[in-house]
Amino acid sequence: MARRGKELYESGIRQQVEAGNEGKIIAIDIETGDFEVDETVVAATNRLFERNPDAQPFGIRIGHPAVYHFGSRSLKKNS
Repeated sequence: MARRGKELYESGIRQQVEAGNEGKIIAIDIETGDFEVDETVVAATNRLFERNPDAQPFGIRIGHPAVYHFGSRSLKKNS
């Protein structure tokens, strides 16, 4: 599931959403490639389920290697 979600994100979705959405969550349906962007995992996933109740969601934080981080610093990649 994660591999498919990452493939979809890198193969075209990233270019559509990255500008202006850094730090937001994207929920991607790994079956259809449909996606929703919102401030939280719950909000993005709920919007995806509203469009497709059978969605198989994969979520990531735009511009970051992980949705959540622990500790005092971000896991954001340095440019």
